[in-house]
Amino acid sequence: MIRSFGLDEFLFLLQSFGWTLVLSGIAFACGAVGGLAIALLRTAPYAPLRSLAAAYIIVFQGTPLLMQLFVIYYGVALLAIDVNAWVALSIGLMLHASAYLGEIWRGVIFAVPKGQEEAAKALGLKYWNRTFYVILPQALRMALPSTVGFLVQLIKGTSLAAIIGFTEVTRAGQIISNATYQPMLVFGIVGALYFALCWPLSLFSERLEKRFAAAR
Repeated sequence: MIRSFGLDEFLFLLQSFGWTLVLSGIAFACGAVGGLAIALLRTAPYAPLRSLAAAYIIVFQGTPLLMQLFVIYYGVALLAIDVNAWVALSIGLMLHASAYLGEIWRGVIFAVPKGQEEAAKALGLKYWNRTFYVILPQALRMALPSTVGFLVQLIKGTSLAAIIGFTEVTRAGQIISNATYQPMLVFGIVGALYFALCWPLSLFSERLEKRFAAAR
């Protein structure tokens, strides 16, 4: 029996979009912590730590996100560990985000003028004190535009969760489309929900970039 698209279907899309927001928030927050650790390892004065962080970035930037989600979701099951789609997606997106944010933040750490570090050395600050109190505050401020830009990509990347059965807004759209046979209407609404969230974030990223460029 073919259902018609009505209020219940629209509310189901909104509810699923809420799960998209939650998944994106968890992945970004945890990925930011991991990304900061990766950035610090990439800029550490110890070659083995730099190499380890570089290998991590190469793996996660050099492979498709969908493949990473499949490996985590199905690969962990081979170890006889019961992992549901929610946990697998959170872990996969967190690892993906940490690799990209780590590389973004590594670049801005190196972009901080050398005079800042030299001045900190002249004051007698040790490496970690120089990093946390002098370099990082300036670097993270410079990284805001590109960080917000990556957040937009991460939100859109959560649509891959539908492949392993997690019901976020894209998966909800598939379910409703199959029931109503109105794919243009359903996915038009799904696209509008993504657009309503991602477009303001993109504008905010551009505004930040212009403001910091003017300040420099």
